[in-house]
Amino acid sequence: METPYRVALVAFPGVRAFDVSVITEVWGVDRTDRGAPAFDLRRVATDTAPIPMRGGLALHPDRTLAWLSHADLILIPGLDDHLTPAPGPVLDALRRAHARGTTLAALCGGAFTLAQAGLLDGRRAITHWNLVDLLRTHHPEVTVVPDALFIEDDNIWTAAGTAAGIDLCLHLVRTAHGAETAATIARSMVTAPFRTGTQAQFIERPTPHTDRDADTLAAVREHALRHLHEPITVADLAAHAGMSPRSLTRHFTAETGTTPLRWLLDQRLAAAQKLLERTDLPMSEVARRAGFGSEVTMRQHFASRLATSPRAYRAAFSTGSATGGSSPIAR
Repeated sequence: METPYRVALVAFPGVRAFDVSVITEVWGVDRTDRGAPAFDLRRVATDTAPIPMRGGLALHPDRTLAWLSHADLILIPGLDDHLTPAPGPVLDALRRAHARGTTLAALCGGAFTLAQAGLLDGRRAITHWNLVDLLRTHHPEVTVVPDALFIEDDNIWTAAGTAAGIDLCLHLVRTAHGAETAATIARSMVTAPFRTGTQAQFIERPTPHTDRDADTLAAVREHALRHLHEPITVADLAAHAGMSPRSLTRHFTAETGTTPLRWLLDQRLAAAQKLLERTDLPMSEVARRAGFGSEVTMRQHFASRLATSPRAYRAAFSTGSATGGSSPIAR
């Protein structure tokens, strides 16, 4: 029997209930009946005494910090008060875990905990857009990236605020277990399996006047997804929207936080991942259906964006039960 993927939620007084809930929803629900792998989520603290949280809630640890040596992934929730000092034993345990090569991931203000441990010194990190200046002020050794949804540096992941923690958790699932597993969990949570763009789209700013742009761009994206297997240019999308290419790019980036070409590439990669997991189609056909045009182009994008090859991805994540006829991507 395969050993479940072991996930540790590190807790101490001051952690946010929302982030604890996100971690628990993604990693703590048994979805093996829907094809997802088994996860072993443990709530880890200095001892097993209940930890109070806001709203009258309490977290009951079931393991002490010693269990971190068994974990495949260690998750640090955000904080109600972002300058809350973490207990010394927690910081020491996180340092040891990173030295062992264990993946660490912090949600929202959890980046402050990693920074307290010195683990972000000289590394890139992100937090909620409203906390970027605070992180820079209190931890000037950290290279704070202002607008990512999540970011990785030396096997340490950090995420932007609140819902970006969901994005990061699903991305970590996708990285370890494939796009189909992440999509299964996302469907059960009624959320998108991945979002494109940056948190720049959520930074507080005056609300624009209502116009046709939002509906128009939604229709453009729907059109692109229906024709993903065909060559698509920004000029094509602009013509479909009745805009100039420059105007489309400006409105598209403002709404989604990414450019039309970057968005298209994300969709093509997602389509190729699904085909590699669900079908035994030849690589050239996967590339064609996902809109890459050639296997060489697809391989280049897999290497640059996913740090793997299509063949290696299929070997790691193929369900082994689907055939080319079941593909949801246009033939």
